[in-house]
Amino acid sequence: MKLYNSQSQQIETFTPTQQPVTLYVCGITPYDTTHLGHAFTYTIADILVRHLEAGGHQVRYVQNVTDIDDDILRRAAEVGVNWRALGNRWTTHFIHDMQALNVRPPDVYPRATTMIPQIIALVERLLAADVAYESAGNVYFSVAAWPEYGNLCHLPPAELLAIANERGNRPDDPHKRAPLDFVLWQAQVPGEPAWASPWGPGRPGWHIECSAMATQFLGDTIDIHSGGSDLCFPHHASERAQVEVLTGRSFVRLWLHTAMVEHEGAKMSKSLGNLVMVRDLLTHYSADALRFYLASHHYRRPWTYSQYSLTRAAEQVHTVLRAVQIPGGEKARFDAAPYCRYIGAALDDDLNTPNALTTLLHLADEILSAASAGAVVSEAQATLRALSSIFGLRLGFDIEPAIHNGWARHLADFADGGLATANALATLQIPDRYSSTWSVRDPLMTSLDPTSYPSVVSTHLSPVAP
Repeated sequence: MKLYNSQSQQIETFTPTQQPVTLYVCGITPYDTTHLGHAFTYTIADILVRHLEAGGHQVRYVQNVTDIDDDILRRAAEVGVNWRALGNRWTTHFIHDMQALNVRPPDVYPRATTMIPQIIALVERLLAADVAYESAGNVYFSVAAWPEYGNLCHLPPAELLAIANERGNRPDDPHKRAPLDFVLWQAQVPGEPAWASPWGPGRPGWHIECSAMATQFLGDTIDIHSGGSDLCFPHHASERAQVEVLTGRSFVRLWLHTAMVEHEGAKMSKSLGNLVMVRDLLTHYSADALRFYLASHHYRRPWTYSQYSLTRAAEQVHTVLRAVQIPGGEKARFDAAPYCRYIGAALDDDLNTPNALTTLLHLADEILSAASAGAVVSEAQATLRALSSIFGLRLGFDIEPAIHNGWARHLADFADGGLATANALATLQIPDRYSSTWSVRDPLMTSLDPTSYPSVVSTHLSPVAP
């Protein structure tokens, strides 16, 4: 499989060096979700996971919830609710949207506030390495201590500060040594939540949260790190700095960034108020139509929301649905096996979902023609269903049980605070990171041609001993 690596700015052959493949995707800051940009990022990750599994790989997938940061506290104050209640409510909303879209849940779904001990330990290591400093109860990462800072995103050094300022940096913080230094631990501000630390009460910085969660559950080097392209700097650049300055080796083998979704001439964002919400779209379109529409865009190319294109996607899904339902005849069997190879090849080519969907539609058209001519199409229909499931299409079936149950397990962490489960999650140790408690293999996949997707006739993934 070949994927574009944001760090090298090249399409590289991705060859897993371990099983399972480790994947970390930056999760939501839980308010005003789920918009179409969110859905694009997480459905692309879903297709990646499904394709890797179809190719014979196990995947260990972690996605976080940034449940404490400046934006959450600001929003909670604006609407007059407790910050934790706000986060729980919107995370629950997001989980229900992911279930509706038939998106696979991550294996581990930690919220930042369950990881305070691990975050503090990481900050202490950075202080001991003399790449961070404490000032008035705050702890900062010294950008000057790591000359590679910002290289991930290939931005001119002169532009780094302006971009960081647009995305939450406070250049005039009097406790900083340099304007671009970023906060690892923030001293408590009156009225804000805080946790005890060696530097006094406070809360973690945004970037350190993901570094702590990724390394806690996936180790010091992970295979693929994904998220929206707007996270490349400063968030992902800072994550990388915090880990590599301590380990001396690569934090991430391949950085995969999804492009921005635009609406009304600008990037879809909370601050601009131009969000198109998944929940609203699902009142007019099926989840399959929305999944097909999202996958019709290549993950690296920015695109603009179009109701016309979404309506067209709904029509195309109807064609696929007709193809899996049409009765066949008794003449020669229609052979769909080549389409497995074609779609597998398209997805191996930098996850080219638009080309793969074009092939899927061609297969649907061929089945309709063959059935009308009296051919036996039952095996081809099973193949079409299986291939469609790689894109998360249900085609009249219920939501996959593993998806419903997996998200339901995470949902418990956000019902009434979910503190018991959250505290248990915080105690998980790195040696347990490859365990699994639920089957993720789609039974439909067992009908695919084993010469094109070698693992699809294998048994379901079973728990792996620590």
